[in-house]
Order: sequence, then structure tokens, then C-alpha cells
Amino acid sequence: MSEQLSVDRVLEKLPSRFCADQARGLSSIFQFILDDEDVFYIDIREQRCVVLRERHPDPDITLLLDSTTFIRVVTGEQDGMSAFLKGQLRAEGNVMLATKLGKLFRR
Repeated sequence: MSEQLSVDRVLEKLPSRFCADQARGLSSIFQFILDDEDVFYIDIREQRCVVLRERHPDPDITLLLDSTTFIRVVTGEQDGMSAFLKGQLRAEGNVMLATKLGKLFRR
């Protein structure tokens, strides 16, 4: 990472990096629980992306990881599957949604 990114900075930029064409037909809640930060979720529906800093009552998928892994995965430094296989990321719910997440945002 050339500059030190924070979770707040990454979340700020997510909507502008959203690839609406990749979300055609997708309506899902991606809950993130970072063990060293606040919780947040990404609501994707009607080819729009909204980030809310709270816990959703019924997410489609919940991803549990630390902030460093979150930043590495979102910036493309680390593949989500490798984070999962190394035990740095846990997924609960519709885990197939996790495979779509990388295509929804430009690096």
C-alpha cells in the first residue's frame, strides 16, 4: 500500500468504485464484522451500493475478519479466497456471495 489506508477511508471510497453493471439482478446484504473496528454492511440492490455503519438484522452473508485483511482484500493485495484458506476470513450465510464481492468494485 503506497499510503496508509484506514477502514473509514476504504468505506468512503467504496460507492465511487462500485461497478453497477456487475450487480445486475443482485440484491444482497454483505455484513462485515471486523474484530478491531466497528461493524458495517454493504447493501447492494437495484444496481446501487450503500454502506451503513451498523449491524443488519438479517444479512445474506456475514464476513468476519480483521481490518488489515479487509483492506488487503478490498485493494486487491490479497485474494479473498486465500484469506479464507489461511483462516484470516470467516463467512457465514450464503458464502457463494463472497465470490461475487471482488467483481463488484474497481481496484
